[in-house]
Amino acid sequence: MAKIIQHQLFYPHPPAVVWEFLTDQELISQWLMPGDLKPILGHEFQLKAKPMPEMDFDGIFHCKILEVIPFKKLSYSWKFGPGNGELSNSTVNWMLTEKDNGTELLLVHRDFADSVNPLMFSSMEKGWLVLINKMLQIINAEKDGTAQA
Repeated sequence: MAKIIQHQLFYPHPPAVVWEFLTDQELISQWLMPGDLKPILGHEFQLKAKPMPEMDFDGIFHCKILEVIPFKKLSYSWKFGPGNGELSNSTVNWMLTEKDNGTELLLVHRDFADSVNPLMFSSMEKGWLVLINKMLQIINAEKDGTAQA
């Protein structure tokens, strides 16, 4: 059975604001993790998290931009593993839809190999929801003028 992570969240902000938080590495570092993402087709980048040896994860996500439709869709490969060169491959897709004076954000993380560590998959499924909610909180604070410097 195919493993898919899917979360949808409404942001009371225009797509341009949400897009910026998905494509500007300085902003991405605030809600996701440090790295060097650039929304340029074919750009290869890394995102760095805390290593989790119990999940066969060395802390580095190896990614490549697969599709960029400004303010509408961003897609990238998402490879991870224990650091020995064996990587699990998957794809992260962000879709933005303008709706009700805001943006409906849909995350679909798919194409996981059947052999993906079940603990890692479960952690990502829960983690993505926490992270996209964190992004919403940061955007709200910034737009309300309550963001911390």
